[in-house]
Amino acid sequence: MSPTRTPLMHHLLRLVASAAIAIAASMPAFAHHGWAWAEDGNSELAGVIVAAKLGNPHGELTLDVSGVKWVVEIGQPFRNERAGLKDEMLVKGVKLTVAGHRHADPKKKVFKAERVFIDGKKFDLYPDRD
Repeated sequence: MSPTRTPLMHHLLRLVASAAIAIAASMPAFAHHGWAWAEDGNSELAGVIVAAKLGNPHGELTLDVSGVKWVVEIGQPFRNERAGLKDEMLVKGVKLTVAGHRHADPKKKVFKAERVFIDGKKFDLYPDRD
């Protein structure tokens, strides 16, 4: 004989299942954004932009750094604008330096920029960070 589910029990099971699905679906986005994946120490990279994808949730530049391609996360559009960094400054062929944090896995050529330097001018994307 199988136990009978009451309407309340059925509702609670659906609620728990829905919450579990929502949490699982948000995990990749949560893991990607923020700073948890990056090294603690500050670094710099200097290279030439070979591709740019700007917009939300944040911009990404592909830099050629001495023949190695790096993906550099820059700020969200509001952050770039606040720092004075305009989209037309981030185009193929532009030489720049970024200061920030490398990926904690040295095999991954990913960098989170706190500051961008173009022609000696500093664009401080995260002024509250070291």
